Amino acid sequence: MTLTIGVVGLGYVGLTLTAALAQAGHTVHGVDTSPLVLDGIRSGRLHLQEPGVQETLARCTGRTVHVGDVLPTQRYDAVFIAVNTSIDEHHQVRLGPLLAATSAVAERCAPDTLVVVRSTVPVGTTRTAVLPILQQAWGRPLVCMAPERTIQGQALREIIELPQVVGGVDDASRDAGVALFEQVSRTVVPVSSTDTAEMVKLANNCHTDLIYGFGNEIALIADQHGVDPLEVISACNLDYPRPDLSRPGFVGGACLSKDPHILIGCTPGYDTPMVRAARQVNETLPQYVAEQVISLLQQTRGRCEGATVAVLGWACKGTPPTDDVRGTAVETLVPPLLAAGVRVLGHDPLVPDDTVRALGGEPTDLVGALAAADGVVIVNDHPLYRHLDLVGLCPDGPPAFAYDAWRVLDEAALTAAGVVYAGLGHRGRQPVSSPLLRIVPDRVAQVPA
Repeated sequence: MTLTIGVVGLGYVGLTLTAALAQAGHTVHGVDTSPLVLDGIRSGRLHLQEPGVQETLARCTGRTVHVGDVLPTQRYDAVFIAVNTSIDEHHQVRLGPLLAATSAVAERCAPDTLVVVRSTVPVGTTRTAVLPILQQAWGRPLVCMAPERTIQGQALREIIELPQVVGGVDDASRDAGVALFEQVSRTVVPVSSTDTAEMVKLANNCHTDLIYGFGNEIALIADQHGVDPLEVISACNLDYPRPDLSRPGFVGGACLSKDPHILIGCTPGYDTPMVRAARQVNETLPQYVAEQVISLLQQTRGRCEGATVAVLGWACKGTPPTDDVRGTAVETLVPPLLAAGVRVLGHDPLVPDDTVRALGGEPTDLVGALAAADGVVIVNDHPLYRHLDLVGLCPDGPPAFAYDAWRVLDEAALTAAGVVYAGLGHRGRQPVSSPLLRIVPDRVAQVPA
């Protein structure tokens, strides 16, 4: 069955959804207010990097995929609302784009159109904010909530493979949503209400934040006791039948840095202590690393003023690779370095130079960054940085220190070459001979969209 579907909002969520729907053989009308986004889709130069999406849209745009700044007035089987719902400096959700999109759908679509909220919203938003707009225009609309739970770097595959959770404002809406997702996804999970579906997304990401926050706290505690956190975590996990500990690392991305605040904000009758604590640990970690880097500069160079540091990895995560800088650690890590008089060179395989500049760095190629640097900081675990040969790439001598937040470099080789090596919770001590360090589980902070 070929359906005609609208997608309002062509960011990470909407664009990957558009590609998945097109792959499934449906006709899609995508809408966005940004000329940059629309021009990129039409020209085949997308504003984001997501495996498979550009190739799919290159085949389908102008044929089964059509994009514009308004939704064409015609009959749609369903319309997805996938606009950005960011938070402000006070952690309040900006619902204006969602409400505007809903009003546009009410104006331009027929009353029998299934409206699917895909944006991340506070619990109750679909029922109390979206539904009334459509009720006023249509009477008894079909409305469901189906949260997006994919991760950048494999989102197109996950739309098909991950269970899709669908909650409706009534049974008819839920059943229509289930039938729609059965056209695209392998597994559909119906839930009793839109409130439940909204909370599923928030609970998933807050749990992820909590898991990684605990791994990061273990690293900070290990730092106080002079032990290697990776050895601790490996020993904890090895053949032990209880849940694994996560290895430490930065936690970023649009969802993990936002969704805990959304859940906190929509639960005023409860203090949410665990959600708050995890977010505090993860949000302050880049500042901790900045302080460690400043300390290493003072240790190896005697002062910070006039020093040069190469910061590698500006995207919010490296595995799977992405160009997304929303919630990236460098937002918090770089300003203290600049304030201390440090020159920050920036390299990332996917992040554009203009974005690096906007975040406070001087973009450069990898070899140039390493050759000019007094120290290097590995901020994400992009495959390019795994086992990076700092010594071989620097014939005139490697940087004086390497702060390896993800512990992906060869510590023994670097220390043998005279490089001071440090990582999260690990202040450049001599390599531990424990065999556990060779079997550390490669569980890194995967960041859902």
